[in-house]
Amino acid sequence: MIHNDDLNDQLGDDHIATSAETPLRSDAFEMSDEEKITSIRKDVENILNTLGLDLTDDSLKGTPNRVAKMFVKEIFGGLHPHKKPGSSTFENKYKYGEMLVEKNITVYSTCEHHLLPIVGRAHVAYISNGTVVGLSKMNRIVDYYAKRPQVQERLTIQIVQELQRVLNTDDVACVIDAKHLCVNSRGIRDIESSTVTAEFGGKFKEDKVRREFLDYIKLETTF
Repeated sequence: MIHNDDLNDQLGDDHIATSAETPLRSDAFEMSDEEKITSIRKDVENILNTLGLDLTDDSLKGTPNRVAKMFVKEIFGGLHPHKKPGSSTFENKYKYGEMLVEKNITVYSTCEHHLLPIVGRAHVAYISNGTVVGLSKMNRIVDYYAKRPQVQERLTIQIVQELQRVLNTDDVACVIDAKHLCVNSRGIRDIESSTVTAEFGGKFKEDKVRREFLDYIKLETTF
């Protein structure tokens, strides 16, 4: 007989997602950021005290507050819908009809199973159907969805779905290549492996278009 705790541990150790949507409660944003920081600070203090650390030490006394602020304001800031990047688009007046690729977008995220970093690169592309989006907006969308507890498959899907919504087209693709410290620094401790995920929409499901995109992201970028 498999107990729920054992099953949950297995799901987490195998890095299996249960939903394409970030699992948020309906009351997730009833507390203010400052209230969340106060609550999390107490929880971090309890963790460190339980581990036997001396929180009166000058190096450690500020750690609970730093961690709490980091969780709310930084690494999990993408949970809050108010921080979602604006979706301004522009008419494709120059009639550029080929795919646009933004490659090597830095990804800093956090594995939702062990709360350890995910670090890598995202490559995003779209084919305009009459509208375009600013280049930096693509980076901001990646960063917004990365700044939350994540699994890489979900992150890849969310980036594509958001750009499809913003651009009103299915012709969007994303590939992410990232290292997971929950694999690299614990468990199997394989420091060389990385994880690659992809989501292809619309024309990118066609072999020729998909291959063109993958060839673009192989190009060396040197200045």
